[in-house]
Amino acid sequence: MGALLCRKVSNVVLWLAIVTLVSAGFASPALADQHNGRKYTPPPATATIKVTVVRSTNGKAIPNAAVVFHPMKGDRDEGALELKSDEDGKVTIDVIPIGDTVRLQVIADGWQTYGEDYKVETDSKEILVKMKRPGAQYSFYGDGHGTATNTTTPKGQSTSAKPSPQTPLPQ
Repeated sequence: MGALLCRKVSNVVLWLAIVTLVSAGFASPALADQHNGRKYTPPPATATIKVTVVRSTNGKAIPNAAVVFHPMKGDRDEGALELKSDEDGKVTIDVIPIGDTVRLQVIADGWQTYGEDYKVETDSKEILVKMKRPGAQYSFYGDGHGTATNTTTPKGQSTSAKPSPQTPLPQ
């Protein structure tokens, strides 16, 4: 009789434990919102930015150009997101929040680096970047034509002072 009573009591205790755990599982999300839970803040609305990279001379696409997006907070750069243009010269990104400023930088082999700031005010923005070939290099130390003046002497020759014929050489 003692074993039968012990078994019934353990079944009742087990049943109460299961009911308590199940009811606590359903009640905990409501309690978390009321007491210690974090409040959910939805992410800001983002804009879809489409960039097309073309040649300035004929409008043909420049594939594999590095298109770098620098989200700005005031004058401070918040990081960089780099994408490569496809065979049509196009890049699409949709993570820049509406209302932010983004610094766009485009780098391609054989072309001048392009850079400009854009204010993202709507949910979509299309940007056409016309790349130019690099111009002549200017050097502050050169002759003004992109070439430096030659200040070196040929090998084997010296520019140091030579003794005059009147100065006797030490013996």
